[in-house]
Amino acid sequence: MKFSIFLNPQIPGSGYAAEENAKAKRPIGRDTESYQKLLHEVREIAVHADQIGFDALMMTEHHFHSEGMEFSVNPLMFLTDLAARTERILLAPLGMVLPAWDPIRAAEDVALLDQFCKGRLRLGVARGYQNRWMNVLGQRWHAAAARSDGSATDTRNFDVFGEVLKIMKLAWTEESLRYKSDVLDYQVPYPYEGIEGWPAIEWTRTFGAPGELSEDDKVQAVSVCPRPYQNPYPELWQPFTISDRSVIRAAQENILPWMFTPNPDDHAAKAKLYQEESAKQGRDYKLGEHTGILKIVGISDTTEDAINTFGRSIPKDFAAFFGPFGYLEVLRKKEDEKHKPISPEKGDAKRMNDVEMALFGTPDDVKRGIQRMLDRMPDLEWFGLYMQGQQGVLPLDTVKRNLELFATKVAPEFR
Repeated sequence: MKFSIFLNPQIPGSGYAAEENAKAKRPIGRDTESYQKLLHEVREIAVHADQIGFDALMMTEHHFHSEGMEFSVNPLMFLTDLAARTERILLAPLGMVLPAWDPIRAAEDVALLDQFCKGRLRLGVARGYQNRWMNVLGQRWHAAAARSDGSATDTRNFDVFGEVLKIMKLAWTEESLRYKSDVLDYQVPYPYEGIEGWPAIEWTRTFGAPGELSEDDKVQAVSVCPRPYQNPYPELWQPFTISDRSVIRAAQENILPWMFTPNPDDHAAKAKLYQEESAKQGRDYKLGEHTGILKIVGISDTTEDAINTFGRSIPKDFAAFFGPFGYLEVLRKKEDEKHKPISPEKGDAKRMNDVEMALFGTPDDVKRGIQRMLDRMPDLEWFGLYMQGQQGVLPLDTVKRNLELFATKVAPEFR
């Protein structure tokens, strides 16, 4: 098993844990001093994780967070900074929200980061669920936020995601790209019939990629440069893969799914679906292979101390911010009324622990939690520490100590 940390960079002093500070600096997301504190903390955590043996560091993409939450507005740029400060840890945007990107610009930026870090990149791709920013940045493709509800909006997002990814792959693998997309109303070149009047015809014909120019001297294709460091491109990952439709497509595209289904039985069922669909594509993965799971982890000398340390800050921010997006559903128990939403009051540390969205306790408690997953998926490949409510909320020394306890007391048992 390999181990990763998943950061949602949060500006220190934002959220309910520091309510008065967040109000005083409103909007704290535009406060430079506060943002510099965020950069310091994330850099410290990345270097620490690299040094103590974590295998990967993951970071999401979100925009317009005036409140200071989820502040990795461009994970590729953020990870470029971290690539220069680390040595061996894999770096993964988890994920790059493709319906908000131009496919060729995205392909270029990914290739640049892969070159910068010499192949330490793993590319997470995502669909985008927050309408405040997804509706703005996705407007060029008429793509809005996805809620995995099967609606027309959800389907449009699903289709745009797939088409952007397709064009990115073509950009990475084709020496000369010529493509016309009806899904996006997107042409390469533009116009698709060819670009007239390219001044450097002889230079391009001599040194450019074969096929860029037509016989009548029109630009009929483009060569997207550079190519990725990895051949043909970085391994693809996808976060929060919960809907069956997303699991199936991940298997079809050979994308490694990171799942956020707390109950070990539910996770095993999704992993089984992924295994079966992968087999249809000729990829015979073992149960849990090429699959990851995310959980909040808080370790201390006693279970009580772990819950007091990590359970005070995490539930309040999680319930207040993520609850309205439907994330409280991961806290549902069998005895809860089926059609009644989970109330924020139920989002406490005990329930998080009970449903195994979080593993709070001693190193042995956390080991037992991981083993319960392995009992159902013996070949689970990745385990990720979802650090919501830790960086930016708890003292930096506490966050680093938590990672160190996991790396030294838990991870060696399963490597």
